[in-house]
Amino acid sequence: MNETIRTAPIAISEKQLDDLKRRLDNVRWPSRETTPDWSQGVPLAYVQELCEYWHHRYDWRRWEKKLNSFSPHKTVINGVGIHFLHVCSPHDNALPMVMTHGWPGSIVEFHKVIEPLTNPIAFGGKAEDAFHLVCPTLPGYGFSDKPEMPGWGLEKIAQAWDVLMARLGYDRYVAQGGDWGSAVTHHIAQSHTKNCIAAHVNMALALPTPDTMNDLTESEKSALAGLEYYQTTDSGYAKEQSTRPQTLSYGLADSPSGQLAWIIEKFWAWTDCGEGSERHPEKALTKDEMLDNVMMYWLTNSGGSSAQLYWESFGNQKREPISSPMGVSIFPREIFRSSRRWAQKRYQNLIHFNELDRGGHFAAFEQPDLFVKELRDCFRQLR
Repeated sequence: MNETIRTAPIAISEKQLDDLKRRLDNVRWPSRETTPDWSQGVPLAYVQELCEYWHHRYDWRRWEKKLNSFSPHKTVINGVGIHFLHVCSPHDNALPMVMTHGWPGSIVEFHKVIEPLTNPIAFGGKAEDAFHLVCPTLPGYGFSDKPEMPGWGLEKIAQAWDVLMARLGYDRYVAQGGDWGSAVTHHIAQSHTKNCIAAHVNMALALPTPDTMNDLTESEKSALAGLEYYQTTDSGYAKEQSTRPQTLSYGLADSPSGQLAWIIEKFWAWTDCGEGSERHPEKALTKDEMLDNVMMYWLTNSGGSSAQLYWESFGNQKREPISSPMGVSIFPREIFRSSRRWAQKRYQNLIHFNELDRGGHFAAFEQPDLFVKELRDCFRQLR
């Protein structure tokens, strides 16, 4: 077995960047939406605005330099090259943590929290709060390899992350994740408790319990309303990605405006970016931040391959109780939210539960200070 770990700095060619500009020069635009809002998807005028910014003002080299400052590496696990950031803390007793992104996110989500987590003294924390941080990219996403055969579902990814941590010399670690990263983290907590001593998620996967349905709190009623909205109005992307990811991939591979819109719509829908007609993704994230993330899909041609994870695992997740220590942070604009009593039914050793007053699905991206505090508070008791 090849267990080599090699440095893997990102170096996008000028040819790739020139190709993007050429495509942005020649976008064939669709007709305008018939509504004055986002109810039919991302408005044409805003996609045109973003594409103009992308073409003429966005600077990929700025983000490439930042990404490379976080020590990118690559290693092969079960035949697939896994790209990951590995940032060691200057503090010897730091707690190793594997942190996993989801869709339509990437390791871009974590760039604001990496330094506060690894070097807390420089960011208002204490040395005993330090983490050694490993941020792998999911197979089929970003600069990780694309699996050539089916089988790379959640359990296999969780197993790969455990192998990765051992390969890096971490036989005792904690895990964290949101979105698909939450699902991977659940599997690590269920199956790899020998090495993973605790886990934290910012998207709880704890269903409402029958015994609470006649005595719902206002927060639980709101969570159920949010779940119903997702299922009826907001989940079309998941149906397509979980059933026909290959069909979808042709448009995403060929059209930068299409790839951009496919992702930006979820930044509008899932961030804490205002209410009603005043909602706008730039109230949560900047154009550069959103485009940094879009580029992780465009430059690596992973729009379709990232959707394969939905085909592998969407709607096919385990719901068994978890006995290992778990922490949960509930951000108000999360897709799926849980109450403490729902969470306690599944997480039988719930060591941290907190409901925040702001933030959404991309918690580390939107509210880095709150996110960092949640992880420090959760895992402090285990050190």
